[in-house]
Amino acid sequence: MLHIDMDAFFASVELLEHPELVGLPVIIGHNGPRGVVTSATYEARAFGVHSAMPVARALQLCPRAIVLAPHHDRYRHFSAEVMRIFRDVTPLVEPLSIDEAFLDVAGARRLLGSPSVIGSLVRRRVEAETGLTCSVGGGATKFIAKMASGRAKPDGMLLVPASQTLPFLHPLPVSALWGVGATTADALTRLGIRTVGDLAATPLPTLINRVGAASGQKLHALANGIDTREVVTVRHEKSVGHEITFEFDVFDEQKIRLELLRLSDQVAVRLRRAGLAGKTVALKLRFADFSTISRSRTLSEPTDLAQAIFDAARDLFDAVDLAGQRVRLIGVRVENLVTAAEAVHQPSLWDDEATAPSSWREAEVAADRVADKFGAGAVRRASLVKPSGLGRQGAPPTAAP
Repeated sequence: MLHIDMDAFFASVELLEHPELVGLPVIIGHNGPRGVVTSATYEARAFGVHSAMPVARALQLCPRAIVLAPHHDRYRHFSAEVMRIFRDVTPLVEPLSIDEAFLDVAGARRLLGSPSVIGSLVRRRVEAETGLTCSVGGGATKFIAKMASGRAKPDGMLLVPASQTLPFLHPLPVSALWGVGATTADALTRLGIRTVGDLAATPLPTLINRVGAASGQKLHALANGIDTREVVTVRHEKSVGHEITFEFDVFDEQKIRLELLRLSDQVAVRLRRAGLAGKTVALKLRFADFSTISRSRTLSEPTDLAQAIFDAARDLFDAVDLAGQRVRLIGVRVENLVTAAEAVHQPSLWDDEATAPSSWREAEVAADRVADKFGAGAVRRASLVKPSGLGRQGAPPTAAP
């Protein structure tokens, strides 16, 4: 198994456009009161900056850092290029996220060589074809491969032969194991378990008594180098969603509705690109006091249309009593996914032909084609270009894209 992880992926992609910033502390995120760090160069990380940290806090830690806005379309492009390189090496690729994947290279050894040769080949190709660097870890199991890639960062490679699995694993702190958070680590420390080797030597009944049967069995197996998981090349999405945190808390219902429409468009585009449709639409609202509510509605048939998603999300929002609360975050998510081929669209009678699903499908698919050719945002709904009156009891935005 190989685990390949791109180095500071988002930051590295941005530096391709800003080579003059290579070697400097750079933060990727929106530089505003609600901005959050998406990624950071290793020069910024040396000051304690990390992802999910507020940008304001990151700049306190590293005042000389340069903040660049994220460009997710670029990240998707380079992710696709990197995954293509991986699949040139072996068809057994399991993406874990946009910037990392497991590769089962057992079947590629006869053609390409040893795991170290394959790992070096991947690193060279990624840098030559994208300008980015990656770290490679190898081992007999997924867990060891991922541990090794973490130790190889940045821009390195570490392969752990099967015979060296336990010598590599046992000196590590117990917190290195998957599933060992602060609470579990504290419980294990009270048992005198500080390293992975200590945990491996602990009788399983003792471990189960302290952390429970499921966690105890899993941790005991990992500590002994046992991980039977295989590379899974097909991942089934459980939901597709988008959300936004407002720069300032919002009570303007017109703005909230427009953002719901924008989010519905984004969700629908992702569904169509993935060949999926969903039957349940969920709305997420987080208020200024950080309290959060979720509401959902199941449709009569699966959909991948933004208008149908928005109609459901709008109705869910209309049913919420804001009670004077300001909204901090909103999100739209589609669940109960099926493939588009499985989605059966029943014929209906419509008062207005312009509102029929077939009309919206033609419009939205046409917009997809324009976006593919000219870029995202090349065409959008009129109501998202110039806000229109959307009072709580008023008509929803239904302007054609």
